[in-house]
Amino acid sequence: MKKFITSLLILFTAFVNAQEKNPTKKANDSIKTEVVNVVTSYVPKVTDAFKIKQKPQVTHTKQTKKKELEYSIFSVPVASTFIPKSGTMKKIDLGKRERLFANYLSIGFGNNVAPSFETFIRQSEYYNSELGAYAKFNLSIDPVANTQLSSTFYNAKLNLFYKQTDRYFDWKIGLNIDRDKYNWYGLPTNITYSNIAIDAIEEAQTYGFYNVTGQINFEESYINEGNISIGFFADALESSEFSADANVQFTFPLDGIHRDLNDLHLNTAINFVGGKFVQAYENTDEIKHRFLTLGAHPTYSFLAKNFLVKLGAKAYFSLDLQNSVNQFFIYPDVEVSYPVVKDFANVFVGATGDLTTNSYRSLAKENPFVSPTLNVVQTNQKHAAFGGIRGKLSQQLSYNVKASYSDTEDNPFYSLNYSKSDGNSVSNGGFTFFGYEFGNSFRVLYDDMKTISVFGEVEYDFDKNTVLGANFEFNKYTLTNQQHPWNLPEVKAEVFGTYKAKKWYAGGNLFFVGSRKGVQYVGNAPAPFNVVSLKSYVDLNLNGGYNFSDSFSAYLNLNNVLNNNYQRFTNFNVQGFQAMAGLTWKFDSLF
Repeated sequence: MKKFITSLLILFTAFVNAQEKNPTKKANDSIKTEVVNVVTSYVPKVTDAFKIKQKPQVTHTKQTKKKELEYSIFSVPVASTFIPKSGTMKKIDLGKRERLFANYLSIGFGNNVAPSFETFIRQSEYYNSELGAYAKFNLSIDPVANTQLSSTFYNAKLNLFYKQTDRYFDWKIGLNIDRDKYNWYGLPTNITYSNIAIDAIEEAQTYGFYNVTGQINFEESYINEGNISIGFFADALESSEFSADANVQFTFPLDGIHRDLNDLHLNTAINFVGGKFVQAYENTDEIKHRFLTLGAHPTYSFLAKNFLVKLGAKAYFSLDLQNSVNQFFIYPDVEVSYPVVKDFANVFVGATGDLTTNSYRSLAKENPFVSPTLNVVQTNQKHAAFGGIRGKLSQQLSYNVKASYSDTEDNPFYSLNYSKSDGNSVSNGGFTFFGYEFGNSFRVLYDDMKTISVFGEVEYDFDKNTVLGANFEFNKYTLTNQQHPWNLPEVKAEVFGTYKAKKWYAGGNLFFVGSRKGVQYVGNAPAPFNVVSLKSYVDLNLNGGYNFSDSFSAYLNLNNVLNNNYQRFTNFNVQGFQAMAGLTWKFDSLF
């Protein structure tokens, strides 16, 4: 402390002595010092501005080093009871993939001297073209027992086609030839025919159909598909019919109007049918028919709150050229479905109608024993309403139940012609009777009919190789003029099943057709007549085969196994038990 005070006094004494010294006198200068302020204007320039660099360099005064992170794991043992289970990967049994062949040839032979032949041959000319042919022939010599006339028949078919695929479309042309022979063997049982009359009857009838077709399909176009067909149908008794059909299918996208709109589909068609018969059944007047029909069928489908809705209409303008009658028809085509339980129960209702142009060919195809003396008209289904439910009760069991009501104008029925012979005569007025004028052919009658129909079907898939199903149909007819719906059953049912293994397959169906009503004339005159009942029948058919290899197999077909001698049409019994066995060869190419 004393040292500190002593030092402070010494410093103070030195400071006082320095202040007391006399200042030094400066020399007198001739120039006095002054401050001069220069004021001028400043004009800034862009170059004078301080610019910040886009990527400035920052100089650190002190560089820092990253600290090294040091860590260690502290393991704690945990008791675990998990034991991984070893196993094998499960595989789905897809079965052996069936090899597909482009061609096949099948030949067979059955009882009643019944050879059978069927083949399909296809040959690719280039990578985008194809040429093919299909042929089929069946013959059965006098297969129906206890008939005085021959029941021999044959069916022959030949189809040729050429197909080519181009960049924006593909097209196909074809030639179809059908030739079928039948016999009017169903003589009435209430007339006794003499041997002379039997020998004089020429019961054979032959149908020939010659058809040229064309088809074109477009890619990414408003026109989806176009078809044309020109056909000529004729029989052995100089009856003939010419037909021409053309239809075009359009698709119009509506998403340009609104993005949620679906496509509008439009089907347009033109149909012409014209034919003639040499004479009528009652006289020698020629019968002609000619119809020209133009049609349009637009449909639009959409989904609204799980309701699947189809809205459409069918419009036809029909010209009866033979009778100079023109008519316009329009029908609804509407259906609405709703999944009450998705995939398991779908309820649907709808309404529709249609115009059908009957033809000699279509009527003879349904009943080949018609006489070439038909009156051909159009059938007008004025309206039909339907509703039902369909779906699946399980993954294997599917069902469909439907009820409908329809009102049809000029529905065709097949009724027997009366016999012009009393059993002994074979001519009248110098004109020999034709083979169909002995009460052994059918005419076509038309009547307005209301129908209430109930239909149901069920199918169970046991697995991918076994299917079992059944269906049932009941119809209640109400006619305007005719007493009964001739040769038309009210009840039909079927049970069917198929089974397929690696080397062999089998199938079968059991048909039931209820009783029908027919006409039986008392004598050789158009009146009076009796109503006869055609008994209901059951028909069991079985088929099976064995595959020796992918390309070679054998088959066996058994028809009418129960050997029931029933009548499909009045007085026309069918064949009894039929058996046919054959071989099938499938191959890729002959060349």
